[in-house]
Amino acid sequence: MNAAHWTEREYAALFAPDTPPRIALVAVDESGTKQVCGFVITRCALDAWEIENVVVGEQHRQLGIGTQLIQELLLRARTSGATSVLLEVRESNLAARRFYEKLGFSEQGRRKGYYQNPREDALMLQKSIAVP
Repeated sequence: MNAAHWTEREYAALFAPDTPPRIALVAVDESGTKQVCGFVITRCALDAWEIENVVVGEQHRQLGIGTQLIQELLLRARTSGATSVLLEVRESNLAARRFYEKLGFSEQGRRKGYYQNPREDALMLQKSIAVP
């Protein structure tokens, strides 16, 4: 299971020794198959973490797996001392945009022509997680 725009080589490069620190959270079907249901990969900086990829398998969508992954990620980011979590999403990906908005992310900017095939703007979303 992977996102259509990422190759296996690109995933491997994320965790190479000379790259910024990252974490991957993986959701596994506990019913006996131990099948991967979804995952999130995040670059961990001091103040702001950046979600680089979120994938939930088609047969596992609408079950709350994505929400659980992001909530766990937010908890870990807050515990580490980060004050915000960032991500980019295709402007046309309305389902993802609604998902992130439901979790408290808001639009902070736009990157013109960021995505290719087709060429499209990326919306930059952010969620503040500062401890009150």
